[in-house]
Amino acid sequence: MGLRECVCVWLWLVTGMTGMMDVASAGSRVTVLPGEDSLPRHGRCETITIPVCINLPYNQTIMPNLLNHAKQDEAAKEIHQLVPLIKVKCSPDLHFFLCTLYAPICTIMDEPLPPCRELCQSARNRCESTMNTYGYPWPENLDCSKFPPASEQLCVDNKTGEAEGRTSRPPVLFDGGVGGSRNPGLLGSAIPGGRDHGFVCPLQLTVPKGFEYKLRVGDKIEPNCGAPCDSMFFTERQREFARAWVGSWGGVCAVSCLMTVLTFLIDPERFRYPERPIIFLSGCYLLVAAAYAAGWASGDSVSCREAFPPPAHLDRLKMVPTISQGTKHERCTIVFMVLYFFSMASSIWWVVLTLTWFLAAGLKWGHEAIEANSQYFHLAAWAVPAIKTICILAMGKVDGDILSGVCYVGVWDAEALRGFVLAPLCVYLALGTVFLLAGFVSLFRIRTVMKHDGTKTDKLEKLMIRIGVFSVLYTVPALIVLACLFYEQAFMSSWMVTWHSDICERSPYSIPCPVGPRARAQAHRPIFEVFMIKYLMAMIVGITSSFWIWSGKTIISWKQFFDRLQGRRVESYV
Repeated sequence: MGLRECVCVWLWLVTGMTGMMDVASAGSRVTVLPGEDSLPRHGRCETITIPVCINLPYNQTIMPNLLNHAKQDEAAKEIHQLVPLIKVKCSPDLHFFLCTLYAPICTIMDEPLPPCRELCQSARNRCESTMNTYGYPWPENLDCSKFPPASEQLCVDNKTGEAEGRTSRPPVLFDGGVGGSRNPGLLGSAIPGGRDHGFVCPLQLTVPKGFEYKLRVGDKIEPNCGAPCDSMFFTERQREFARAWVGSWGGVCAVSCLMTVLTFLIDPERFRYPERPIIFLSGCYLLVAAAYAAGWASGDSVSCREAFPPPAHLDRLKMVPTISQGTKHERCTIVFMVLYFFSMASSIWWVVLTLTWFLAAGLKWGHEAIEANSQYFHLAAWAVPAIKTICILAMGKVDGDILSGVCYVGVWDAEALRGFVLAPLCVYLALGTVFLLAGFVSLFRIRTVMKHDGTKTDKLEKLMIRIGVFSVLYTVPALIVLACLFYEQAFMSSWMVTWHSDICERSPYSIPCPVGPRARAQAHRPIFEVFMIKYLMAMIVGITSSFWIWSGKTIISWKQFFDRLQGRRVESYV
């Protein structure tokens, strides 16, 4: 039994199922007395029915026992032969030692917990001579060499430092420390020099295996464990403000993008390549804003799940709502697909926009030539995000975002954030910037040639200004979003460790606190304002995308549209 089993035993003893705990004055032993509600997760606990072991400090056992008795009736028949020796009281440890073999303490581990070798030797040293007096040798199945020393493995002992003559003492669980030291790893957070077991998932946050949840805290990934919706980094007031903030900007973004798309629909001939990608970019941001609006309107029903039912053997345990993970929550999955697909598609349409500007300005392509290759633009803009979305769904990397109310990738997984969000956005922004600069260089050369020939350059300069302003309105927010994402991935691990320290000290979860250098490190908590800036910058491009249609031509297009609706004669414009 290794570190994982030690942690499991600690969890069983500490998470609201123990009746009494006492750290001995020696600082190297932990006394534990399980209460009546102690039932393990595996559901194999049995109330002790062996008569000689009924009055022990614990009342739950697990079968088969350490002597391979499948039922308590079989164990009762064999231990009954040793009852006379127990009554002689040759050793205050014999009774307890025998019961830890025939009726071992039930924990959440799938196998019985053995007695410590020291417990066996204490009983044998005092009772073997008595047995020899009556012609009985010490039984081979009770050979003390079969049991682990307290310094090497988790085991059960009955010594708390009191006088040897005491006959009723509670059990002590030892976790062997490094180098033979007896560090009580079960309560490492409470005892100086204790072992750091890392994060242990509270029972209130456990999730059934079929949902494939996991939570990374520090260097440890805890499977089948969720994060609580109500106490994860941010206060309730901050969450309410974030929902209002995201919902408000999402509404503004949706209106702006809708105006751009509708202007294209009523006058599609006006928007030819290289300008047309702006329309598809606005359409993508329209659906991104719709996803954020859905998260705002749904409350916690998308980003969080209702509390899972407790295990059958812990039916009185109050479970906690957890942040959505994976693909088993349909609303979360749908919102994620819309948000991720169209946010990535909008970035690719930005690359296509800069590419078409470069083709027109630098390589002198006409709009017909560019449009002839539009199928490749659509293939890249829709196929690449679709492939990435499918990969994320297959890997189950969908996470709930408790601030915005939506679901995305990499919210609680820094590696997924780097691979599926940061890396693609950096590539798209770099490509777009290269094409944009190349196009500007070409436009400057054309302007120089036109001025040298005496040709007016007013329209060209106006076009260059519009392109420049639109480029700034995209690249600056995109860079700010990248900076916020880099901030998240860089400090996510520290935030989780700090959260671990906070909940182990101030909440009813009863889990071990981090010890050693990790516990002494400076606490890191996320800056709320950074997240608000990220959400705003993620939608500001959709708001400013209508900049391209802010002109007198747009007014004329809408006037002609309403004239057609009313059956009036439509006048053309140049």
